Amino acid sequence: MDKNLVQAYNSLTLIDIVALLVFISCWAGYYYFAETGSRGRRGLVGITQEYRLQWAVLTPTREIPVACASLASNLMSSVSFYASTTIYIIAGLFALIGTVDKLQVFTSDLPFAPTGSRALLELKLMLLIVVFVVAYFKFTWALRQFNFLTILIGGTPSEKYMPSEAYWRNSAKRMARINAQAGNEFNRGIRAYYYGIAALAWFVNPWLFLAATLWITRVLYNRDFNSSSVRLLRDDYPPNLYDPSYELGRRTAQAEQDTAPKTNTTKPDENQAKP
Repeated sequence: MDKNLVQAYNSLTLIDIVALLVFISCWAGYYYFAETGSRGRRGLVGITQEYRLQWAVLTPTREIPVACASLASNLMSSVSFYASTTIYIIAGLFALIGTVDKLQVFTSDLPFAPTGSRALLELKLMLLIVVFVVAYFKFTWALRQFNFLTILIGGTPSEKYMPSEAYWRNSAKRMARINAQAGNEFNRGIRAYYYGIAALAWFVNPWLFLAATLWITRVLYNRDFNSSSVRLLRDDYPPNLYDPSYELGRRTAQAEQDTAPKTNTTKPDENQAKP
């Protein structure tokens, strides 16, 4: 194993090393760029967190709160699909390790593909395996946290049985945070898929590997900060659900609904004698 690592290191060119370092820096650095600080709060991650809080606050007011659990189940089905798909991808990549010689012949026939050693090709495969293993752990952890979310939804009392405003607020914050953590883990798994495409380009050419990494990072930035979806979410930003005016408006609407005259839909008794 050590001999293979030495051979792989000796086969690396300067552009291979630069492209690999840029790949690692972009993948790790984008996490801090998109999910932390004030910049992250202005992006897709921060905006959806506000909508998750709105969802959590309004859950006790639903006539059927358990219906919110079906929404979480829909999210879980998407995460489960990606997790199972990732397992097949990892298994296929491990199977390719046993056929490196054939893969080496295939990549040597590609245009602009430099001739590399077997150890370097194994290193490229190991990079892809690491990327998708990380994605698998992200998806499975997101799946577990969505399970926790359904438990919290099921344990949330309805509005009329809510012990206090403080309990309501803390319950909503707890539900929104676990929902946000699950969504963030799912996003990180999807992000690993994107960077897996960039790592795949290394089999063709290290210059293409470098260009694909920068292009993928640009695509992720545009979708998280400049996409039409982000603009739509910013256009009608969630209200401050703890603002007194919002609480007063909600209670006023509820009072008007309770005092509204109800239509008498009772049918007359057919057995009643007619005059």
